[in-house]
Amino acid sequence: MYARSTTMRVDPQAVDRVIGYVRDDMMPLLEGMPGYVGVSLLCDRETGKCIGTTTWDTEEAGRASADAVGASRDRGIQMMGATTPEVQEWEVAAMHRMRDTSEGACARLIWARGEQGQMDRILDAWRTTIPPQLEQMPGFCAVSALVNRDTMRAVAAVSYESREAMDRSADQGLAIRDKFAATMGFEITDVEEYDIVLAHLRIPEMA
Repeated sequence: MYARSTTMRVDPQAVDRVIGYVRDDMMPLLEGMPGYVGVSLLCDRETGKCIGTTTWDTEEAGRASADAVGASRDRGIQMMGATTPEVQEWEVAAMHRMRDTSEGACARLIWARGEQGQMDRILDAWRTTIPPQLEQMPGFCAVSALVNRDTMRAVAAVSYESREAMDRSADQGLAIRDKFAATMGFEITDVEEYDIVLAHLRIPEMA
């Protein structure tokens, strides 16, 4: 499965307009495209940073959608005065879901970079060690992992039922990811927290 993420910044007061545009303009467009699986939108209302992600059943379907999606995205960016977006392509490497997210859910994104040739080794270890530990955290909903084998970048998205639950997990989550990164020999480059404002990715369970 394939994903494309678009990261941009708007005036924090324009975040609700971004949400409305994705929900009312982008989603109907996407739903008519071959191979479309789903979409999500994460927003930081304090900074105005937003990340929209679409998923596709094949890499070919995702790339075939790029022109039409890009044109709609550019119209929205122009209307809302957003920064030039950063568009990234990903392989969906894993998804483990305990429960669906609902209103008030939040996500912590852990960005990482590894060495060439090590991705499969790291993913195999991640699948067997990280989700079982996250399951023990109160309020945990789901975790997914996206990777780009060309750049050796990866991002894990850990969702919780509320901001309070995510905050409670902070210390334990830090210990888990730092130990795993040190053991497997890769670098965590950033950690960010967002509100989940649209959650329609519909990625199936992936071991």
